[in-house]
Amino acid sequence: MSTSPWTRSRVFALGAQVGKFGAVGLVGFAVDVTVFNLLRATVFDPHLVHAGPIYAKIVSTILAIVVNWLGNRYWTFSSNRQSRTVREGIEFFAVSLVGMGIGLACLWFSHYVLGMTSVLADNISSNVIGLGLGAAFRFVLYRYWVFAPGRGRAEGTGPGSATAPVPDDARRGRLEIS
Repeated sequence: MSTSPWTRSRVFALGAQVGKFGAVGLVGFAVDVTVFNLLRATVFDPHLVHAGPIYAKIVSTILAIVVNWLGNRYWTFSSNRQSRTVREGIEFFAVSLVGMGIGLACLWFSHYVLGMTSVLADNISSNVIGLGLGAAFRFVLYRYWVFAPGRGRAEGTGPGSATAPVPDDARRGRLEIS
């Protein structure tokens, strides 16, 4: 009989991590939507700047990425954060930029291809559809690449060091249960 990787404790730990990721994401979402709509209604109004909604989304998303990195680094994935903060930050921002690209593609398609140019249409395409697809993409890459268990810890400490054996679960990228 084989041992299932989906034990009750692992499912619970994954659920808790998804919940924290969602809570951090809600804060980032609030920043993103608020800044997007403020910019779209003022300096990046589509009547003043043709690509205004795209510019507004880029600025709002970058601000949300900063908020999300701090929340995910210090709360969601705090037990797995890397000792190399710069490398982790670059990886986090790279994944986040691709996630931003997913949201921008949805906004661009809706606004410029389908001709749905209302504030409501821009918000649904970028802040509902694009954000949902981007969030799923980001969670998977954050969990299994940027904040993978046992990856990038200080030398000589924790799993993966010469003095501490790497548990099978850490080698497979599974969430560590304390």
